[in-house]
Amino acid sequence: MRLVFLGPPGSGKGSQAKFVVERYGVAHISTGDLLRNAVKAGTEIGRKASAIMQKGNLVPDELVTELIVQHLDAADIWSRFLLDGFPRSINQAEQLDATLDKRMSPLTMVVHLHVEHDALIKRLSGRRTCTNCGRIYNVYFEPPEVDGKCDDCEENGELMQRDDDNEKSIKNRLTVYDENTKPLLAYYEKSGLLRTVDGSGDLAGIAEQVDRVIQEH
Repeated sequence: MRLVFLGPPGSGKGSQAKFVVERYGVAHISTGDLLRNAVKAGTEIGRKASAIMQKGNLVPDELVTELIVQHLDAADIWSRFLLDGFPRSINQAEQLDATLDKRMSPLTMVVHLHVEHDALIKRLSGRRTCTNCGRIYNVYFEPPEVDGKCDDCEENGELMQRDDDNEKSIKNRLTVYDENTKPLLAYYEKSGLLRTVDGSGDLAGIAEQVDRVIQEH
């Protein structure tokens, strides 16, 4: 089973990926985590990526693809992985397909979590995190009993909002997604790999839908 999860920021890719990993025993590959680990470890790719990011530039597609290939090789998981956060563009998708074809390990399925932008803005702008225990709330959907305070940590648990969880920043991130990543839906639809799931419900309900499309395939 070789999966890709697609969806805009806040669509719940990470939560659903965790469910699939636990149920099917596939390896969860987050390109963001791989890059951070490579930079921290000071690997050759990590040094190249760090130099690029320090200049405020995006890490080139070729470098990200190489990083993923190295990880798949090292862990020997070409037959069972879930990619979260990659590919983000048509160019990355084409590079990934070419690499997987060489290994005779083509993608099994691409799961698209669809959520309307208005719902995503509420989901992200309403997010608050406890500075003490890390519990996540949402002022719209799952508010704390006392405004600004964690239910579990009493007076020690102050709730904070991430700097990039303001409406202006969220709309910009969604615009970037629409321009760069959304075209992948047509790309994978053409190849017959795309399965779309309604990501606007509760986590358990969404997980049931994801499991259903995997089982049907």
